[in-house]
Amino acid sequence: MQIYGIQKTTLLDYPGKVAATIFTPGCNFRCPYCYNIPLAESDINTGYLSEDEVFAFLAKRKGILDGICISGGEPTLQKDLAGFISRVKEYGYSVKLDTNGTSPKTLKELIDRELLDYIAMDIKSSLSGYAAVSGVINPDTGAVKKSIEILMEKRIPFEFRTTVIKQYHDKRAFDEIGELIRGADPYYLQSFEDNENVTDHSLCACTKEELQAFALQLSKYGVNAIIRGR
Repeated sequence: MQIYGIQKTTLLDYPGKVAATIFTPGCNFRCPYCYNIPLAESDINTGYLSEDEVFAFLAKRKGILDGICISGGEPTLQKDLAGFISRVKEYGYSVKLDTNGTSPKTLKELIDRELLDYIAMDIKSSLSGYAAVSGVINPDTGAVKKSIEILMEKRIPFEFRTTVIKQYHDKRAFDEIGELIRGADPYYLQSFEDNENVTDHSLCACTKEELQAFALQLSKYGVNAIIRGR
């Protein structure tokens, strides 16, 4: 598997665990608010760290780290993702996957093979708003919907999350999302933060009060919406 880099310790990326985060290159979206755009634009077949380096690190950290997060970019674009996770599991680590949900077949395979312990899936917006938010023409929203359905089977712990941006998200968008993920728990509303890698610096964060209003609105759909980042 191609590996862009590794964050050796994080207390934030994997709920309840001390973890390391492994980043894979390449992404099939070009979200204008992405803070990892250099990683997303990297060639999916370009590796910066070898698997041997990563597994040597994991061997040394046994007993210190509880879990491994695999993030990106979009990790499900890596053809040998399942084989890599299988090796990680041999070291006794729990594995969390971050995904945009565009590869439901891969997601189902990983769940069926019991290779994942936690999944965090980004919901960019309502399905009708995906083209603007994802930065690509005709995004495969059918695949996104299928991935949502797979996670909602609740075979393993998961979370949905949305980075909330004033220009893209409003009451109508969250009504559509509420219908889409009815009963989801948890669903994180993440506050947008500008940085040097964001491609559109005109984007604006919502206020805490606006985020709270969206969370209350989502409760009508049985969604446990939690504000993250404000």
